[in-house]
Amino acid sequence: MKSVFVGRHVRLSVLFTLFGATCLAQRYPGPLSPEQSMGKLKIANGFKVQLYAAEPHVLDPVALEFDEQGNAYVVEMPDYPYEVEPGKGKGRIRILKDTNGDGRVDKSIIFAENVTEATSILPWKGGIIVTAAPNILYLKDTNGDGKADVREILFSGFFQNNSEAQVTSLRFGVDNWIYANNRGQSGMVTFSKTPDAAPVSVRGADFRFRLDRNQFELETGPGQFGQTIDDWGHRFFTENSIHIQQSIIPWRYTHRHPYLGLSKFVVNISDHQEIMFNETPPPYWRAERTARRNKAFKEANMKNIEYAEGRFTGASGGTIYTGDAFPAAYQGNFFVTDVSGNLVHRDILSVVDKSPVMVAKRGDQEKDKEFLSSTDTWFRPITFTTGPDGYLYLLDYYRQHIETPVSIDDDLKADMDFMAGSDKGRIYRILPGNASAKNVKIDLKNTSSAKLVAVLENPNGWWRSQAHRLLIERGDKSVIPTVKALFNNSKDAKARLRALYVLEGLNALDAAVVKKALQDAEPGLRENAVMLAERFPECLPQVIQMTNDPANRVAFQAALSLGEFNGATVAPALAKVVAQYGQDSWFRTAVLSSNAGSSAELLKALLQQDSFTQKEEPWKLTFLEDLSAIVAARNKKEEVSAYLETLSQPALEKGSWQTSLLKGLKKGLSKATNPQLKEAAGSLKTDSAADIKAAILKLKALY
Repeated sequence: MKSVFVGRHVRLSVLFTLFGATCLAQRYPGPLSPEQSMGKLKIANGFKVQLYAAEPHVLDPVALEFDEQGNAYVVEMPDYPYEVEPGKGKGRIRILKDTNGDGRVDKSIIFAENVTEATSILPWKGGIIVTAAPNILYLKDTNGDGKADVREILFSGFFQNNSEAQVTSLRFGVDNWIYANNRGQSGMVTFSKTPDAAPVSVRGADFRFRLDRNQFELETGPGQFGQTIDDWGHRFFTENSIHIQQSIIPWRYTHRHPYLGLSKFVVNISDHQEIMFNETPPPYWRAERTARRNKAFKEANMKNIEYAEGRFTGASGGTIYTGDAFPAAYQGNFFVTDVSGNLVHRDILSVVDKSPVMVAKRGDQEKDKEFLSSTDTWFRPITFTTGPDGYLYLLDYYRQHIETPVSIDDDLKADMDFMAGSDKGRIYRILPGNASAKNVKIDLKNTSSAKLVAVLENPNGWWRSQAHRLLIERGDKSVIPTVKALFNNSKDAKARLRALYVLEGLNALDAAVVKKALQDAEPGLRENAVMLAERFPECLPQVIQMTNDPANRVAFQAALSLGEFNGATVAPALAKVVAQYGQDSWFRTAVLSSNAGSSAELLKALLQQDSFTQKEEPWKLTFLEDLSAIVAARNKKEEVSAYLETLSQPALEKGSWQTSLLKGLKKGLSKATNPQLKEAAGSLKTDSAADIKAAILKLKALY
């Protein structure tokens, strides 16, 4: 057998080698053939698994995408878990072929090789975009031989020192932006299409870009390996021990001013914490390491507990199913893998009353088991993609060990071969039990733009997304009347939304279209229309009305979007939002994120809301303290003076209103660069009515 002592730098006797091999065979089982491994899979009732591809046609797969002609591009990462120098990696991108139409790959072409640390791909203009830290590349075959002869660096400067925390998860959003995860890592990123622009620091953020308009900007995160966007543009992502998080507020809102004072705008939305039901026992090294750590915690009188099993530790590849081949109850579900637990988990996403945050819950069939699990410890499910046939494709990295050596004690990893399985890889097709593989004919590349518009109504999200992307790539304005007709007449809300954004991409959006979209029956479309209304000042009255929308997520977006408008009606409208929805902290943050929502005018307008002032409640005091902190930190003389006048009103002397307002001012002024202000803030007292009165007079004198 292949030596299991790779990496040990000592000579061992033949006897010890044989003895060690026997022990390790029991400690770490060997690999199975694709058919044998598939036999170890257990899947939810009503579904089955088929083998789509396996070695030698695919090795170490980490990403799969089908392009507009149905070509299956797969990214291979054979170098993991070891780091390699840029340009010296063995990473490949292959095109997989099913030449006889039996549903299984029987041929592969190496499209590109020596691609270091490639983790995700996205079709674009006849080629593919590739995340390959420290770069994002564009690869294209221009002569039809199946091999990339164009290799262009689009972006550079991303973090590259840890393959588990690099740029990844390219996704084309419904809003025409391409999103990617950055794990919040440091990097000064440059964009080849804007050579005169200053490098952008991406630390603490994910990002998004548009190649049709040469734009690049930061986005809320950070996500790890696994990002997905639902039909209405909501982002969800995965990291090792948190299998599903939702991005609640986009970066462009949370950074309108630098005084918000919060840093996390994502939330774990699982209602079942991070519990998973793995069928395989933990490997020897993990069980031993966990025992050691828990012993150390106990000896140090710490309450920490580490789990060797039953908890997500290797969650990745979170994907929302947007196909049409699964039963209706599974459409829009969130699927995520755990490479350590050898399983696939499923969540049902639901809207929550009075909050913009969704909830992810288990299906009734899976209260005490997973959607798919295996007893083959080499089974390493890593990510998914929805295919043109509507089925879900699952990538199996198939390795004996999946953990990085850095996190394992030397004595435990001494007898572990981290490259065992680097000559293997599998891709499975998940489909209903009564279904069969489909030989789908695809040629959207040669489909006219007018016919592509009709594809926006296809029930399979893969087709909708491809048609949408191609229309944006082509920029063919001749289809604008056809797209408008689809927007006006389609009975499919998802198609109407796609049409709306195709018009945006073709620079054919106007206030009339947006106003019509604001009245759409579908909440998800109204929510997006509110975002687009920010471009048209004449839409302000309608956006104000949308703060009363029966769909909470629409009202939340209206609260965010109002801050993009100017005018005397904005602050009063935001004050009404606080009075109506302020019990939810996300609504309060949405208001405070804008300049108008964190102004002296806001406090004045808020005091005119009877529903706010008639009863003192903890959340109201918290909001006023946060508002004051921002006003003070901004430290504009006229604004602070106006704020102090409002704060002095007799109506605020009762209860704790003034106390909370002054606490916020003290907090904000403590960050002032002016020594006099900083000293004054430190001496402010709010223990009594006399203290409060003295504090107000002192501040008024300073301003």
